[in-house]
Amino acid sequence: MLLGFSSFLVIFIQILVLNETKPSWFYLLLLILSGEAIFILPFVLPRVFRPTVLDVLELDNVQLGLCFSVYGLVAMVSYVLGGPLADKYQPQKLIAIALWMTALGGFVFAHYPAFWVLQILYGWWGFTTIFLFWAPMIKATRIWGGTDSQGKAFGFLDGGRGLTGALFSLMGVVVFSFFLSESPHLADLDDRKKAFTYVLYTASIIIILVGVLVWFFMKTTESDENIILERISWKDIKQVLKLPSVWLLMVIILCGYVGYKITDIISQYAEEVMLYNQVDSAKVGTLLQFLRPATGILFGLIADRLKITWLLVVSFVLALIGGLLFASGMIAPTTTLLFFISVVVIAAGVYGIRALYFGVMHVGKIPLALTGTAVGLISLIGYTPDVFAGPAYGMLLDAHPGEELGHQNVFWMLSAFALVGGVAAWVYHKKYGKDK
Repeated sequence: MLLGFSSFLVIFIQILVLNETKPSWFYLLLLILSGEAIFILPFVLPRVFRPTVLDVLELDNVQLGLCFSVYGLVAMVSYVLGGPLADKYQPQKLIAIALWMTALGGFVFAHYPAFWVLQILYGWWGFTTIFLFWAPMIKATRIWGGTDSQGKAFGFLDGGRGLTGALFSLMGVVVFSFFLSESPHLADLDDRKKAFTYVLYTASIIIILVGVLVWFFMKTTESDENIILERISWKDIKQVLKLPSVWLLMVIILCGYVGYKITDIISQYAEEVMLYNQVDSAKVGTLLQFLRPATGILFGLIADRLKITWLLVVSFVLALIGGLLFASGMIAPTTTLLFFISVVVIAAGVYGIRALYFGVMHVGKIPLALTGTAVGLISLIGYTPDVFAGPAYGMLLDAHPGEELGHQNVFWMLSAFALVGGVAAWVYHKKYGKDK
């Protein structure tokens, strides 16, 4: 399977190199592949296989949440220090090195370390996935979108990343199921641990291969070279901080990202409330991964025809509706259809927000040459849910272990943040939505 996947990537790249008249499309493809591959180990696999991860590492929800908090604390520093790097250096080598460094952590994870080692590992991932990677990816995407295709650029990026994550998730479920010696209902802890180890090794090797492709094939374009600054001054930072759009985006991204983090528990909801087995609950997590590309691509295609800021408001409304459906207690094992409808609604809202919130930077008059610096400052506040969201919903779940009430409280939390984010998005729309 691994050889087949890598062969497919190489052949596909050769076709693009020979036939693509616009290199920027190939550039975007590599951004998409790397943009999700780097988060597979710390986030995607623990999301899809959350019950298994908790069991094999002998963790409770709060402890796993604390690992995410360590990641978030390191990421906060990395956002600020790494942001200006995107305004000074070309992205491809930074991104490739970040991928390789992240993959090394997968081999440590596969040995199921003690809790304190796992915390260090998540701190390592907080550095590798952010310091050399995050701002360069956002800036390169903004360059690709130009002045009139920001919605398409960021919609395709997040949609493509979602598809990559879904394929990784599907691969993980297939590998996990293949290496189980018993049926999912009968498999013991040792059997599941062995199967999940193969999932981790496979993912780590593929991430290394994606880094190789980025290093050799993600060619710098002329437009990239024209927006590189030799140095970032305090005057530049003050210029960015004076922009109202920067402060509004801090709130918008913070609230939207809380919603995204809470989707981590939907596979756990499927197991504990809907009473699915672990393979079926992982399939629900995989369904979410496929809803993400569908939402991102759809919203990306229509965002540049409509008002991208208005579509961002609509996304928050959908997230609020989905959160309230889960929080209300209406969803139970006897309401399967309502469960899947609610999953689709909340996914459309959360993934729509993710696809659009960096796409509104252009109408918010944030200078292209200072994108990396702006992204670093915005992310310092916007991604604080990496610090507090995991422990917060972990405590809510562990206060009522295995019960529906704990899950309801988590979705009340999501609904509150969706409401605040929707108000901030509405203010952004009223202030900047008139500009195309």
